[in-house]
Amino acid sequence: MTGNVLHEIRDPVHGFIRLDSDERAVLDSKPVQRLRNVHQLAMEYLVYPGATHKRFEHSLGVMELAGRVYDTITRSDLVHDEIRRLFREDIESEDQKMYWRRVLRMAALCHDIGHLPFSHAAEVELLPEGWTHETITAELIRSPELQRMWQGVTPPLRTEDVVKLAVGQAKLPDEAFTDWEAVLSEIVVSDAFGVDRMDYLLRDSLHTGVGYGRFDHYRLIDTLRILPKDDDSEEPTLGLERGGLRTAEALLLARYWMFDQVYFHPVRLAYDIHLKDFLREWLPEGQFPTSTEAFLELTDIEVLAAIREGAKKDSAHARRIAGRQHFKVVYSRNPEDLNVVSEPGKAIGQWLIEKYGEDRIRLDSHTPSGNPFDFPVLESDGRIISSSLLSDLLSRMPTATIDFVFADPDIRDEARKIIIENRKDLLAGDTA
Repeated sequence: MTGNVLHEIRDPVHGFIRLDSDERAVLDSKPVQRLRNVHQLAMEYLVYPGATHKRFEHSLGVMELAGRVYDTITRSDLVHDEIRRLFREDIESEDQKMYWRRVLRMAALCHDIGHLPFSHAAEVELLPEGWTHETITAELIRSPELQRMWQGVTPPLRTEDVVKLAVGQAKLPDEAFTDWEAVLSEIVVSDAFGVDRMDYLLRDSLHTGVGYGRFDHYRLIDTLRILPKDDDSEEPTLGLERGGLRTAEALLLARYWMFDQVYFHPVRLAYDIHLKDFLREWLPEGQFPTSTEAFLELTDIEVLAAIREGAKKDSAHARRIAGRQHFKVVYSRNPEDLNVVSEPGKAIGQWLIEKYGEDRIRLDSHTPSGNPFDFPVLESDGRIISSSLLSDLLSRMPTATIDFVFADPDIRDEARKIIIENRKDLLAGDTA
């Protein structure tokens, strides 16, 4: 690979995305090209018709933003003195600096290549124990096709460097990360400032036609810095200058609104249930394959074709998807119900399951754990202060919660009537 020709791809979110010939070769590889046929938002397009975008363009966007963030945080005049001391060779050696920029962009481009058909919709239940889309991503980065590409770059890239930055420390607990590798992996996968999150919020907001996911990512990136976690720590992490704090708040609020209004839309969740049910009956042994060869042959196209065929035959799950006969919400959490029982959806749903059967009543419940959004902020006087001390909003950031009971449309009205007339008894478990 020559690495000396600049290619341009027009993108609706970022304008022109530019990549060289080495990056273009990885873009043209089978693992990355497969993402052209994997929807970014599963079956969200059945709710928001514009949400037909794919993981492919998202991956290009993540690569673009990763390069922008890297160029900001390694700019000599923006590097904190303590960070310069910790990472002097990586930041001041042009060879090292360009090596890690190349690794980071390649990792960002490949960070999603392990996604299953329809992305997250069926991951947890339909992969063998111990497997996630991140472990599949790591295996694909280590595959012979991509190994040849890492070796063909000048200088050659170490495969495990790409794996670490693409997957992150939390998903590779048995791998040893240097502080530098840990910080660079944060650029891709961080809960607070990961460019994966930045791109999907902007892109999903655009394609669904909602305004919730927009925030000033230009200002946010301009103010990002590598900082010690606090004045008494040498542990480095991604933080920002004080001038970027409001844009960080906007990013995290955008995430909340997108989960509450788009990702956790009850109709989308109902289709996720039907899709998982269909895949369990269609996939061999009810699970996705994990071998590289078999995995690369499976995309949304094959699943959609199987759904169309199943709908013509004897698959009730396929007919629900193809005919838009999805289950309907009969209960969603009310704050007053939490005064009676901690899991109101489960209490009501279990009673309805006993009455109607699990094939006609389904539950979907999820309550996120604590608030992870705490990062260092560099004040104009040089002090480093926790964001939680500077932002009342971040310390009170809400979390989107799912607590739905779904019912077959044939029994929806009856089930709703039962809930309305017997809510207190159902919540209390008193149905005698």
